[in-house]
Amino acid sequence: MSAADEHSLPTGGEFGPQVDLFFEDFHPGQRFELGEYRITEAEMLDFARRFDPQPFHIDPVQASATIFKGLIASGWQTAAIWMRLYCDGLLLRAAILGSPGIEELRWLSPVRPGDLLRASVEVISGRPSVRHPERGTLVMRGELRGESGQLKMRLTAWGLIAHRPPAGS
Repeated sequence: MSAADEHSLPTGGEFGPQVDLFFEDFHPGQRFELGEYRITEAEMLDFARRFDPQPFHIDPVQASATIFKGLIASGWQTAAIWMRLYCDGLLLRAAILGSPGIEELRWLSPVRPGDLLRASVEVISGRPSVRHPERGTLVMRGELRGESGQLKMRLTAWGLIAHRPPAGS
């Protein structure tokens, strides 16, 4: 296998039957509702004990004495929940090739036990790659909102996505 073959993209059906969205299918202003998720206290505690053991994430008594006045989810957990909803609601249908990173990630209001979280993503921009003509870059703004519509988290991320393969390839 040559170095060029090593970095070539899948063509045609090689992305799998579930993939039906390519670079050409995304347009600035396009919005996708990604689904919802209800977070439990038990999973908040488990995640925080393992990955973010700050008192306001792991101890309801200590959390009540903080500025949050009660237990809140780790921001990293809320980001992971958004990512799961993004995968299930859109990403697994798209010819995504990875991401070079996140430009912005903001936790805007606390997520509490029992909150129903709703995720969405909006296409901010897209541009074809000059160096890699088989793909483009999308800039997406993701949001996670509570039941009342209150914004809990916002992020701006980049995604690499393949162009639609030519017919018959």
